[in-house]
Amino acid sequence: MKTPPIHQPLESLLEERLRVIADHPWRDRDGAAHLAELQRVSLAIMAEHERLKAKLPARLNHFLTQASYQKALDYLRENKSVLPS
Repeated sequence: MKTPPIHQPLESLLEERLRVIADHPWRDRDGAAHLAELQRVSLAIMAEHERLKAKLPARLNHFLTQASYQKALDYLRENKSVLPS
């Protein structure tokens, strides 16, 4: 089942954050640029959370508020059928 369209940007940003974190060669080669990208993605996640806050299930909202981004991504992936569109 696909993620509802309203949640797709959030899911994509959470996945992008994991890709940035996992890119150890980039981190080792240019730590400042790597950190800047991680900050950019994190700010984008926070902005998307703010945009969707009123429409999110309480548990997902909690994960995002606490910056538990892996848990938020897992929640999105595991609860696609109950997420509001």
